[in-house]
Amino acid sequence: MSKPFTPKVVTANHLLAGDVIYQTATGWTRDLAEAEVLTDEADADLRLIEASQQVDEVVGAYLADVKVENDTPQPVHFREDFRATGPSNYAHGKQVELR
Repeated sequence: MSKPFTPKVVTANHLLAGDVIYQTATGWTRDLAEAEVLTDEADADLRLIEASQQVDEVVGAYLADVKVENDTPQPVHFREDFRATGPSNYAHGKQVELR
């Protein structure tokens, strides 16, 4: 018996900048709140294939579990929470922008 499909987003790293990015319906964003939430397994697999083919823009694309709260995707796993906010040693980059 397979596990039920849970909501996901496609995430990767920007090839040149190295930033964590998320797939939207029309491109990529650095903000998880703007990511396209995928609720259908077949659709998620297709979106991941599309992302993986963008070798001139992204690297390491994969599906990340999310939960939706107030119509906004939230990380489920601590790794994705860390990736969404950036390094935690001091406030810089995304941490400053998201405040």
